[in-house]
Amino acid sequence: MAGGRPGIELPADAKNVFESERTGDSVKDAVLADSALSINAVDEAIFKGSADTNALGFYNVGKALSSSITYVQGYIDADDTWIGVTRYFDRKVTLRGTDKAYVTYCSDESESYIKNRKSGKVDKSAASADSYVLYNTALTKSAAGVWQTTEISSKRGDTACQP
Repeated sequence: MAGGRPGIELPADAKNVFESERTGDSVKDAVLADSALSINAVDEAIFKGSADTNALGFYNVGKALSSSITYVQGYIDADDTWIGVTRYFDRKVTLRGTDKAYVTYCSDESESYIKNRKSGKVDKSAASADSYVLYNTALTKSAAGVWQTTEISSKRGDTACQP
């Protein structure tokens, strides 16, 4: 990828869909683009079965990297991955100065399913309130111009993200 950015590959049977990619503000659009790459980097680590990927530590730093590694390790320890489509929506950017941003967004995991690596078994449990997650993230612009996620918190089942 351009500018020394690591490429990210997701398998054909798993897809992240990001709504509201354009705000009309070039800075906010760059924040949203790098925020999406941060999410994809976490998923790539899950699919590769390793928290030691180039992209994970490139787009996530500090507390966000630490929590992302813990999250990825949970999948690795369970021998799990996922398939299907996860939709990210209601993405909002708040800028603070020229190098700090906050992004809130929701995820809809109602069409993504946990798949066990060993057995290949897919858990097709019905969607529930817990299929929807509210995220709050903080990003800082690096010297290289990359908006890196520095903090991330999530609340599964949050009413703000329910259909």
